[in-house]
Amino acid sequence: MAGAITAGQVEDAKERLIRGRATHLDALLARLHEPRVKRVMEPVVAGTFPDIDPVFSDDLSYVRDLGLIKQKPPLEVANPIYREVILRVLGDPSEQYVMADPHSFVLPDGRFDLPRLLEEFVVFWREHGEVLIRQEGYHEAACQIILMAFLHRLVNGGGYLDREYAAGSKRLDVLVRWPYTGPQGERLMQREAMELKVWRAGERDPLSDGLTQLDRYLDRLTLSTGALVIFDRRQEAAPWKERGRFAQATTPSGRQVTVLRV
Repeated sequence: MAGAITAGQVEDAKERLIRGRATHLDALLARLHEPRVKRVMEPVVAGTFPDIDPVFSDDLSYVRDLGLIKQKPPLEVANPIYREVILRVLGDPSEQYVMADPHSFVLPDGRFDLPRLLEEFVVFWREHGEVLIRQEGYHEAACQIILMAFLHRLVNGGGYLDREYAAGSKRLDVLVRWPYTGPQGERLMQREAMELKVWRAGERDPLSDGLTQLDRYLDRLTLSTGALVIFDRRQEAAPWKERGRFAQATTPSGRQVTVLRV
């Protein structure tokens, strides 16, 4: 008699489906760089507000008919599988630049070393970020796509990445889930949450809003701490060789979190 289906089996099945890239997934994702599809999907991935005009409305209908986004507002990806695969496909060119060994981020007790990963990302960003942004077709979402590619390269195979993004949200929520074995042989799940923000020209420093949004995300996840990553896309941003400043900050509810500015 078959036993109950576990959460782990569901994750494994989802991963096999994504890696197998069924024909219908490839057919949809091949359209991501069509101009009318990109015009709708880029603000979804970037979390920005799209430019609404008659042409955009036609493009929106087209992308909805393709099944890439939900039929009803808010403007977001149609389902969790597409949400994950879209960022994987867009990030694949950037992922080829990641040379770090994924095993080097596993601590002796089996947990994942997220602080070290962020430190390594700073090195990666200083070396490759400027070039990768220029190469990225989804220019407005380049920072989010590149960090997701870096995370995917180093987390995939041992853990899971959950992503939440939508047009107008001005953020990308990321949850790293990492299974490991506890001291008594029990199976445990480490969870690490991040909020990604982009500081664009003409906007105010997103730190305050980011801390508030991270607070809400941590509330939903019942976590006591997390990380806020702020990408500075302004002309007056620090030179690339000087990017990457870590600080500790307090959220409105009193949580101590890590802030990384790159």
